[in-house]
Amino acid sequence: MKKILIFWLLGFFSHAQTYRADVIIYGGNASAIIAAVQVKKMGKSVIVLCPETHLGGLTSGGLGFTDTGNKEVIGGLARDFYRRIYDHYQQDKNWNWQAKASFGNKGQGTVAMDGAMRTMWLFEPHAAEQVFEDYVKEFKLIVHRNEWLDRSTHGIQKKNKSIQSIRTISGKTYIGHMFIDATYEGDLMALAGVDFHVGREANSVYGEQWNGVQVGVFQHGHYFKKPISPYRIEGDPSSGLLPEISAESPGPNGSGDSKIQAYCYRMCLSDHPDNRIPFSKPANYDPARYTLYARVFSSGWRETFDKFDLLPNRKTDTNNHGPFSTDFIGKNYEYPTASYARRAELNQAHKDYQMGLMYFLQNDSRVPAEVQSRMKEWGLAKDEFTANGGWPYQLYIREARRMKGEFIMKEADALGKTQVPNPIGMGSYSLDAHNAQRFVQANGYVQNEGDIGVKPDKPYSIAYGSILPKESQCTNLFVPVCMSSSHIAYGSIRMEPVFMILGQSAATAAVLAIEKKVSPQRLEYKVLEKSLLADKQILTH
Repeated sequence: MKKILIFWLLGFFSHAQTYRADVIIYGGNASAIIAAVQVKKMGKSVIVLCPETHLGGLTSGGLGFTDTGNKEVIGGLARDFYRRIYDHYQQDKNWNWQAKASFGNKGQGTVAMDGAMRTMWLFEPHAAEQVFEDYVKEFKLIVHRNEWLDRSTHGIQKKNKSIQSIRTISGKTYIGHMFIDATYEGDLMALAGVDFHVGREANSVYGEQWNGVQVGVFQHGHYFKKPISPYRIEGDPSSGLLPEISAESPGPNGSGDSKIQAYCYRMCLSDHPDNRIPFSKPANYDPARYTLYARVFSSGWRETFDKFDLLPNRKTDTNNHGPFSTDFIGKNYEYPTASYARRAELNQAHKDYQMGLMYFLQNDSRVPAEVQSRMKEWGLAKDEFTANGGWPYQLYIREARRMKGEFIMKEADALGKTQVPNPIGMGSYSLDAHNAQRFVQANGYVQNEGDIGVKPDKPYSIAYGSILPKESQCTNLFVPVCMSSSHIAYGSIRMEPVFMILGQSAATAAVLAIEKKVSPQRLEYKVLEKSLLADKQILTH
């Protein structure tokens, strides 16, 4: 009897660790949650495996100053998200640190553009996270948090190029008909054996102009405008390079490399005395690593606050700006394919660098007095990221793996110069890539490289094939975030509203493929197009 009970218990717990749904989504960012909502709206079951505790990724992780381009091409559930943000700020109770009237109509879509659906594109992190939690409750989404994909060979079971199940580090197994990798890193895509690329392709690969190394190209203000010495003792190469400067050659213009654009945390700062956390001195603080910034100030540069973009309630979305700022240039190259443990170390390194930078600005005597006094008015918002001391939960993974799928979006596509096949959504933002390296020029002065900002001729369509692996590699996987694109085209596509759009389209196609009993690659486009248009996705402009 005792032996029977033991076997029953083993069977029970084994069964309890196996979960089934029509669609399994890996990721907890905006694309993942929007995709899950769409699956439920279409009547199928879905489970979201969220590696983090908090939902929303960068949308709720500090990026509240939304990169939109042309708002007219943002439709479907993405637009619904920004409508819910608008509704949130129509309530007086949500204006705790600022009078609603003093913020005015900043960040709102116009009635003429939106019709009955008003929108708002500037918001606090916690407001965005609440919208995602509201989606979970409203649509009764099943979300398993803190579930990390087992990236060993035991983490996936495939049969005839179809994923049968995936397993997480905690030992849970998830069985589904269709899978969506909505992560910023593309770990499930890689585990499934799908081809991908990390870094910048040479311009010759796809016949592009703005890919690869771009020494001497300055399309934003993120470069050294005056000669500045890179050496510990100014003008003395024998003294060695200052921290954060590479000794390597940047490479020939237009050539490819494995470098990726820099990451940072999008800090949410407050200047309200009752709602700010002062920047404390990091345990490993080294003022020498900010000497280059001090020299930038000595050159007369005064743009420190140009990307303190204002959000409701006297807060900011603080982004990188200038030759030396929050971007930790050259320190993320291994991140896309690194182990979880190594990524955690890189996350901490980025935080240490950025916290040290803020402490430097508030306390170092080399910072101009007018900058320092103004900087001391700011601190981390006390009521944001409360489980993390005001620090964002999510590092800004601007680019990691990029799939090499059925269709590769290229520079000409993202500039609106082509008509791509089978559109599933639109983008419109500039080809926007941050610096990838900081190096010493032949003249002995320091310079940055990789910052690009080229505006498209018009909004452009994104091809269905760009979220699909090649059928020869996987027949039941969608990749709406680490989608199939060249580095420079991805610079435009990689915006949070676009990730929402692609997440919804991926979910729609997944459900239709289940219903039609075909692989996503063989789904008739007219069927998909009809469903997307019915859900007010905007496919062409």
